[in-house]
Amino acid sequence: MSAVSTRPRQVRLPEPVARRPRKRWTRFVLPTYVMAFIVYLSFPIFVIILFSFNQTRGGFGTSPRVKTTWLGFTTEWYGRLFELPDLTASLRHSLTIGLLSALAATALGTLLGLALARYRFRGRGGTDFLIFLSIASPEIVLGAALASFFVALGVTRGLSTLFLSHTMFSIAFVAVTVRARAAGLDRSLEAAAMDLGARPVTAFFKVTLPLLFPGILAGFLLAFALSMDDFVISQFTQGPATMFPTWVFGSTRVGIPPHVFAFATIIFVTGATLALALALTQRRRTCPSPRVLRRETSRPPREFVKYFTSSGRRRKKGPSTCGNGIRED
Repeated sequence: MSAVSTRPRQVRLPEPVARRPRKRWTRFVLPTYVMAFIVYLSFPIFVIILFSFNQTRGGFGTSPRVKTTWLGFTTEWYGRLFELPDLTASLRHSLTIGLLSALAATALGTLLGLALARYRFRGRGGTDFLIFLSIASPEIVLGAALASFFVALGVTRGLSTLFLSHTMFSIAFVAVTVRARAAGLDRSLEAAAMDLGARPVTAFFKVTLPLLFPGILAGFLLAFALSMDDFVISQFTQGPATMFPTWVFGSTRVGIPPHVFAFATIIFVTGATLALALALTQRRRTCPSPRVLRRETSRPPREFVKYFTSSGRRRKKGPSTCGNGIRED
């Protein structure tokens, strides 16, 4: 009987492949392209901010027109924001319709996106097709169709038709955003919450909804931005109520007043500040400080059980034991 060799078997590793040295000029191509793209996108914004401080002279009714030449620095237009009543009314209409339509579209789009991501039902494919058809359709087609629909029903066009129109075309964007967020959630977290005694409704509001909140917030902000920026659909469905983009478009025939640039600068700064605050908050959640880590790791598991129990009360310690003789804490 031959003896079995106990020597370890030598595995021959493949020889490393020699990497071709990268050319030096390729290291600057991508950064240069990215910087050029950022400058290209940011240039109109910088022009708007610059001309909001331009000392313009001329006449737009009682207000000056915008000149393409720099005449001096002034902050006068920020103190005369509400000088034009038509401009103020159009901006108020845009903010009101944008906020209300974003809230309605977020509520409906969240339910639709969650249903498409988690459940299979008859007509799911057709609903998917209609959502992407609404996103892919040109706005001029949607605007003409909505205008014809309201005229056929005899509905007077105004703020109500603007609200319905903006809500209609924003639902699809919210549904797609929330669906993408819901598709990546781990459903075992809900199962764990229900195993600990939580009801399905409690598990949804305590587990699912907080995890969906970033997608819901993104959908709300997207719907609000689309409503504020929309011109084509508003032009077809606004009636006597003028929106901010349509007012700006109408003022281009006689000259845009500098108040528009001041309003645009304020809106841009507010949106940029909000985006920066959300980014910092998200970074703080994903990368907590050492103090937060020590506090979170020192929390006993009993608090987790207490959080998901339906009664919300801590179980009392007692001499009762489980079936296998282990004390139930």
